[in-house]
Amino acid sequence: MTEQATPEQHQFFIQRVYTKNVSFEAPNSPQIFQQEWEPELNLDLNVKYTNIEKDLFEVVLMVTAEVKNKSKVAFLVEVEQAGIFTIQGANEEQLDHALGSFCPSLLFPYARETISTEVTRGSFPQLVLSPVNFDAIYWHQKQEAQAQKS
Repeated sequence: MTEQATPEQHQFFIQRVYTKNVSFEAPNSPQIFQQEWEPELNLDLNVKYTNIEKDLFEVVLMVTAEVKNKSKVAFLVEVEQAGIFTIQGANEEQLDHALGSFCPSLLFPYARETISTEVTRGSFPQLVLSPVNFDAIYWHQKQEAQAQKS
């Protein structure tokens, strides 16, 4: 009789998703509304995470969207979208990937909606950000870090 190996128990739970910080600025209003609308978007994404306690992590996705119109800042919106996640049974590499890619992918739609809402409230044309491939960003950053070590 042979014993069957039981697969390692990986568990992932979303405990909470919340907006940690929101900022909207329209420094050149109302003059900016009188110009022809030719927007230029600059988007910045960052992720940070902290270990709250054993197997419990806070992940914060920071999204900054700056839109200029004819070289003047039309608006700047910053969102820190956060989540608390339980991740059990993952090795160090799996945990790093979950925190650096999978969790931000789950948070991005919330940040995207918040940005769209804030821009609309600021009386600007709706800004709907394109989906982001956090997995590609994660692996690119890993390759850059590895190249710097060499």
